[in-house]
Amino acid sequence: NLFYGTGIPACIIVIDKENARNRNGIFMIDASKGYMKDGNKNRLRSQDIHKIVDVFNKSIELEGYSRLVPYNEIEDPANDYNLNIPRYIDSSEPEDRHDLAAHLHGGIPQKDVDELQDYWTVFPSLREALFKENGRDGYVEPKLEPAQVKSAILEHAEFKNYSSDIAKITEQWMDAHRSLLWDLEKKAVPKQIIHTLSEDLLARFSEISLLDRYDVYQQLMDYWADEMQDDVYLLAAEGGIEAAQPRGIIDDKERKIKESADLIIGKRKYKTDLIPPGLIIDRYFAEDKNQLETLQAEHETINHELEQFIEEYTAEEGLLEDAVNEKGNVTKGAIQDRLKAIGNKPDDEFVEEKDAISSCLNLLEKEAKAKKEIKDSQDKLDKKVLSKYSELTEDEIKTLVIGDKWFAAISEAIQDEVNRLTQQLAGRIKELEERYAETLSELEQSVSEYSQRLEEHLKKMGVK
Repeated sequence: NLFYGTGIPACIIVIDKENARNRNGIFMIDASKGYMKDGNKNRLRSQDIHKIVDVFNKSIELEGYSRLVPYNEIEDPANDYNLNIPRYIDSSEPEDRHDLAAHLHGGIPQKDVDELQDYWTVFPSLREALFKENGRDGYVEPKLEPAQVKSAILEHAEFKNYSSDIAKITEQWMDAHRSLLWDLEKKAVPKQIIHTLSEDLLARFSEISLLDRYDVYQQLMDYWADEMQDDVYLLAAEGGIEAAQPRGIIDDKERKIKESADLIIGKRKYKTDLIPPGLIIDRYFAEDKNQLETLQAEHETINHELEQFIEEYTAEEGLLEDAVNEKGNVTKGAIQDRLKAIGNKPDDEFVEEKDAISSCLNLLEKEAKAKKEIKDSQDKLDKKVLSKYSELTEDEIKTLVIGDKWFAAISEAIQDEVNRLTQQLAGRIKELEERYAETLSELEQSVSEYSQRLEEHLKKMGVK
């Protein structure tokens, strides 16, 4: 959050005279690409700060990010002692050049595929699964349609092994710190806990290809800021048993605080700060959850059938055209009003309409019954959940919070980083396939065909 309101890139210059005589250059870092947009601010994330500090303290040279610039390069007349960082570090994205020959004759340039070498190093046989020779030196053809690329990558054995390796590293990290979190006591220091967790996570992912360890680190730090930090402070302040209990929601107009309820029993609304009801349900009431989901699926089927029936018979001159209320909706009351209106009229004239009304009433009753069953089942489950909170032991609370909540969320976030790699690779391959899908001659042929069709239409319209 440095340089608020400053509209230009800014530099931090660190001047240290110790051992200055022994230095032969200036260590420069271009961290201008590492930030998040926060309204009208550019804010450094945890991963950006950590990367800057690591690279600076260890003088790590990374292409496009940092290097030790020798004095003779700075003294060169071309630079004339100008310390503007872009003169010495090129952090710009390489230009994505189009291949003229590929546009003329088709095929994907071999050099574009070679630029994805980081992926092929990790997934060596995946390249052969996606591309084939096209008979021209320096060009290849796609084996799959663009829409099939992503699924092919996800299903490839080498990608599955890679994903499994990431999951194992994550699991090892969780096992290493489970006891630390399990023994969390009231005097725990949250900042020390996250430091231990995050530094070890960074170290474990330091040698993993493709996956940026600082991206993985950021996933943990984001979850810490959003959720885990509050949980740790709550546990440190109140202990597990007390922190796990539901409390009434705060609805204070004067302080402009209105909390949403996590659990509703009758007219009572509860907030569950530490353990969401979903975790209780998944661990202790899975059967009840399945029954509720079955009822919800049955309700959706009935509701869909009812909607289709109403749509079909309320159209113009439909049998239920007159069985709607003032808002144009088919309701039980509107149908009963219609039945009263035609009650004394000859049956032969309204027999089909009465049959349609009878079918619609039957569907409405089934829909209302299904909705009531869902409500009753939900109310029953909610009461079980509320009762379970007061029965939880210290060990059960720790299992729910550490395993089912914290570790499950972090593991999923790290897997999202793996999925993002897949998306990037699939996106680039799809881009190349679509870029060179049609040759110039094919495009010219299409233009010619459309031109002829246009002329024919104009002639029919009498336009010369």
